[in-house]
Amino acid sequence: MTVSHTSVFTPMAAELPPPVTEKTIRNVIIPDLADDHVANLTTKPMPRLAAIAAEARSQGIELSIVVVPGNPGHDSSLRDLATEVGKSEHGTVVVFSDDWVGTYSDTVSRVRLEWAEDAAKYKGGGHTTEAAQIFTDRLETGDGLSWTAITSVLLAGTVLVVGGLYWVKSRRSESGSESELPVSGSSRS
Repeated sequence: MTVSHTSVFTPMAAELPPPVTEKTIRNVIIPDLADDHVANLTTKPMPRLAAIAAEARSQGIELSIVVVPGNPGHDSSLRDLATEVGKSEHGTVVVFSDDWVGTYSDTVSRVRLEWAEDAAKYKGGGHTTEAAQIFTDRLETGDGLSWTAITSVLLAGTVLVVGGLYWVKSRRSESGSESELPVSGSSRS
């Protein structure tokens, strides 16, 4: 069987988790996010999620929270849903299922999102509020490491080591050339 190159390199369409459709996003999720930045598609009441979203927004993170029932076939469909919602709701969108998390943000880096996501996964269907709090706490905390500072220190250390080695080498060559001067009146045996 021959595989055509066009089928291999064609981008895949976004796969939304069941029971979400494009119509659900337009008619249910987006209007529901408008009032308190929370859209809950499950039958469980989660009043604390609105407070978590409001707290994140007060810290400068434009957070929108979506909760879907069950777990989709692939956890990547949660990210696809977050991306679709993020097209109209700017900022950071987090989608929770029973055990998985999907995110999208136009303001927070993917590395930082994944770091916050990892801590919020696998909390069980009844602990979405706890997972949302962990996620926002991680986003508010930040990484704690300044990679620019670490890179600058390593670069400065490398420059100092190279400069020091150059200085030592030049000192050795000066002292070595003085000892290699021919001595006058030396006799040959």
